[in-house]
Amino acid sequence: MSSDRLTWRRARRCVSEDNCVEVADGDQLVGVRNSQLPGVRLEFPVAAWGAFVAAVRSGHFDGGRAS
Repeated sequence: MSSDRLTWRRARRCVSEDNCVEVADGDQLVGVRNSQLPGVRLEFPVAAWGAFVAAVRSGHFDGGRAS
């Protein structure tokens, strides 16, 4: 996953200009980073990231209280 070709986007709920979660889609991996530390990132396989996002949206991590 080359940083040169990635387009990073911020979380929609980010209200701060400095400290946000940013995500970039690659062909096989999804990158996740903190906007304050752009040189450090985590990478996840696309399928694993999709499963994580689906679990968040379903309320899996908040006791079923999805907003």
